[in-house]
Amino acid sequence: MTTEKVREYMRSIGLEERIREFEVSSATVELAAEAVGVIPARICKTLTFKDPQNEDGCVLIQAAGDTKIQNGKFKRFFGGKAKMLSPDEVKEYTGHEIGGVCAFALAQPEKVKVYADVSLQRFDTVFPAAGTDASAIELSCDELFESSKAIEWIDVCKIPEEEA
Repeated sequence: MTTEKVREYMRSIGLEERIREFEVSSATVELAAEAVGVIPARICKTLTFKDPQNEDGCVLIQAAGDTKIQNGKFKRFFGGKAKMLSPDEVKEYTGHEIGGVCAFALAQPEKVKVYADVSLQRFDTVFPAAGTDASAIELSCDELFESSKAIEWIDVCKIPEEEA
């Protein structure tokens, strides 16, 4: 039921009407892109990591759907290795299940640092999940940054064309 928490939060900032709920799963980038009707890169995936600087916290990185974390960039920025959270830890910190993780209406906001990767800035709008594995919300990059209470734009992902 975390879409209701996200809906309530989005209502408080005037963006509730943008939430879309689907009859099909949007749990992966590919499924979300199909459900929304956009290319996978425009799906904003929210990646969850242990915070290298705070063992009792985590880091959420909102990134374009076609990217991968670049370990060297992550380590330079955060001062430690990129270690993904377990599904139980994801639920504990965010309040959302894997497949519906987003940086809105977090369960433990005081323990979560939210960042947005510059890979998203290639697009006018992007589609993060809205709390469940069958939901999304369309936001501009500025709206995503502000509504997720991101700390800053960072560059820790590799865009596929950068691999060549």
